[in-house]
Amino acid sequence: MNFHPSKDIIGTKGDELRGKKVALCITSSVSASECPKIARELMRHGAEVYTIMSKKAQEIIHPNLMEWATGNLVVTKLTGKVEHVALAGIHKNKVDLILVCPSTANAISKIACCISDDPVTTVVSTALGSKIPIIIVPAMHESLYHNPILIANIKKLEALGVEFVNPRIEEGKAKIASLDDIVETVVRRLSTKSMEGIKMLVTAGPTLEYIDPIRFITNKSSGKMGIAIANEALRRGANVTLIHGHGVVPPPQGAKIISVETTEEMYNEVISEITSKDYDILIATSAATDFGPERKYDYKLPSREINELMIKLKPLPKIIDKVKELSPKIFLVAFKADYKLSDEKLIDRAYDLLKISNADLVVANDVSRKGSGFGVDTNEVFIVDKTRNVIHIPLSSKQLIASKLLDIIMNNIKEKHWPSNKSY
Repeated sequence: MNFHPSKDIIGTKGDELRGKKVALCITSSVSASECPKIARELMRHGAEVYTIMSKKAQEIIHPNLMEWATGNLVVTKLTGKVEHVALAGIHKNKVDLILVCPSTANAISKIACCISDDPVTTVVSTALGSKIPIIIVPAMHESLYHNPILIANIKKLEALGVEFVNPRIEEGKAKIASLDDIVETVVRRLSTKSMEGIKMLVTAGPTLEYIDPIRFITNKSSGKMGIAIANEALRRGANVTLIHGHGVVPPPQGAKIISVETTEEMYNEVISEITSKDYDILIATSAATDFGPERKYDYKLPSREINELMIKLKPLPKIIDKVKELSPKIFLVAFKADYKLSDEKLIDRAYDLLKISNADLVVANDVSRKGSGFGVDTNEVFIVDKTRNVIHIPLSSKQLIASKLLDIIMNNIKEKHWPSNKSY
């Protein structure tokens, strides 16, 4: 019987790694205890995971745990089955990626010097000869991580195309990178680089308009949609700049990050970027505040001494209205959030915005709908083009919507036509 019940989680979070085989090589860092979680998260994104363990790693976690986690037999020693070649040799059934996680200083230096004296180092040495992508995730004491010989060996491996996921320096330790960073690095490395050479500007999150140094006007935007788009573009090899407002979820590694607070700051940064650099695409997901106080107090208003506070609001600049005027060739995608509208009215308002701003696409959503809009990981959107054709993406993860949106944008740019009305 080939079925293993642990594999029923494969693809439950996404299909980014569907059909990909990852060899998870575990060395004797105490962070090996994180490997079941790492393996299963890779599986949730579609991967088939095979585990290789050094002898010392087996003293930290038992191979049976990794067999349970992955549903596959664990390589703990090299036998007549020639496991290193079966996994990483030059043949059509080899794995797609080697993930050394966690990696000790000892393992990194052995790999750099082509010393193959255990299952892990032998598999990695074989993979280097087979040109299989290799990612190494260091985890050790900080003093070991800063050893100049180790630093030289890391640089040596990087020059050969090996990618490292930087550790978190905390409490005198170079702790293993976060689960999300490890998985995202794997996904990016194995993604098709269909947007290589594309320069993209993304805006995300809310802006603040201060009443006094403590109080401000803002909205519920979390920036998750913009982060998802920037992430997906980075996976596809695009050069991404992200301008994000207050309180945005952690921005993705690999993008140029510009942090702002106010609408005016976001406006100025967008104008500066599109006039000084040759961007191909601008995706404006940010929920920039539309109105701000005419007067900002430079001291904290004493609430117990004020019976009534009247605040006069002024309209703030509309960022997307300036984009095409300053950069006519840029492909502009605007986002429009509305509340309690019918599908038809939502589309009408999106099309009105498209005409006013001269955008190429407008992505509309109704934040009153369950699971859609601010602060959640899902959304439902209607994508409207200049001929008022509409593509509806029903409630889906924001990462999936980002992927489909980029497909639509690239199809529009490259093929110079818009697909007929349809739902995904």
